Amino acid sequence: MKKKGKVVVIMGPTCSGKSKLAIDLATHCPNIEIINADSMQVYHGLDVLTNKVPLHEQKGIPHHLLGTVSPSVEFTAKEFRDSAIPIIDGILSRDCLPVIVGGTNYYIQALVSPFLLIDTAEDFNDSLQNEPPSGDEQNDEGSEFQRNGFNSYDYLKQLDPVAANRVHPNNHRRISQYLSLHARCGILPSKLYQEKAAENWGRIDDCRYDCCFICVDAAIPVIDQYVGQRVDCMIDAGLLGEVYDVYNPHANYSRGLRQAIGVREFDDFLKAYLLEDMIDKASHSKDESLFLVSPNKNKMLKEYTKEILCFSDDDKAKILLAEAIDKVKLNTRRLVRRQKRMLTRLTTLFGWNIHYVDATESILCKSDESWEAQVVRPAVEIIRSFLSGEECSEVASDASDSARIRLIERNLWNQYVCKACGDRVLRGAHEWEQHKQGRGHRKRISRIQKSQQHNLKCSQAERIENLCYEV
Repeated sequence: MKKKGKVVVIMGPTCSGKSKLAIDLATHCPNIEIINADSMQVYHGLDVLTNKVPLHEQKGIPHHLLGTVSPSVEFTAKEFRDSAIPIIDGILSRDCLPVIVGGTNYYIQALVSPFLLIDTAEDFNDSLQNEPPSGDEQNDEGSEFQRNGFNSYDYLKQLDPVAANRVHPNNHRRISQYLSLHARCGILPSKLYQEKAAENWGRIDDCRYDCCFICVDAAIPVIDQYVGQRVDCMIDAGLLGEVYDVYNPHANYSRGLRQAIGVREFDDFLKAYLLEDMIDKASHSKDESLFLVSPNKNKMLKEYTKEILCFSDDDKAKILLAEAIDKVKLNTRRLVRRQKRMLTRLTTLFGWNIHYVDATESILCKSDESWEAQVVRPAVEIIRSFLSGEECSEVASDASDSARIRLIERNLWNQYVCKACGDRVLRGAHEWEQHKQGRGHRKRISRIQKSQQHNLKCSQAERIENLCYEV
């Protein structure tokens, strides 16, 4: 049996210092090559916004899949896996150590696991590519429905309501996959996922590599504070200019680089102030060139946005820009929490053996000595033990079986709707239970209960008054 190649995976929430740790490891572990696993940093452009490591800070360490993908395409988890595997194999063939770095956990799952939940239909279709289509397959359901002008999502709801509940109506790519799967094989997507995916998604007991998982973590209040500081630094470094360069009033924010936090948030501000003059001029003229921005005008607009907060007399502009910056900070903090929850699930539900190193103190005090002592050195010791064979990265069978049982019990296909929280949709009993325990949900329930008690008292008082009146 061929021995699996050893791979180090550095995970963790955004702003925790994953990229810095990967580069610092090279001082202690030579022959390292880094593979980016951040779903926004893979795209070319928005270097400040996506916080790519500048070339001069890479210290000569080879970086792969960093800013190499066209910003207009959708780089899926499967495409990441298909791109990363030959890179890893090439690194291993040079007797170097591949280090995967990123906060996009689905990318990492796709890479190290033999099975990924969200790629099931795609993988299933791939397995049938070489089979000759039958007569029934000549008319693909999804494409035929779209050609006739029907709504594919409505058709999916009729065909498989359970699967429709698991996909957003605007996720046309996934809807097409579901319909194609049914057209080619006659299998309902929900049936395939419930019977196969729920038992396998997230498993790494048959991992394609021998992996050492290291998570750079920190206390949420400390990361929250650092997020605010980092966004302010990004503004000073030209974030607004980058966003302006990709701005389009009719942009699709669900594909490619425009999905990045920090793009959509400035839409209202840019729409109101940066294109206002051009739209006004164009409305009085048929000259299409008025929609084009000259380089000088472009530079002026970028400088204008950077100085609005400090020097502009336009209160509305200040408010819109301040709100946009606050949204970037808020959504980044929300991302931190989602990433931390996902890491917890990988450990508790799927039995991943993740080694945690705590960066709280080094982030809080901004101390290089603390970073070296509490983050770099522990990570180096973990890696050395792993490379020497002292650390077993495989998951024990009992733990793996237990994780699968808990996953099946979770039933990811159940949908819950919280009326108290504005019809928020939760997927699976596990997510629903977590939501009910959240402080925001409990506060809303408390307010509703108090309101109901108040209304009950008022109605009782009204009945008493009516009785008195009748007497």
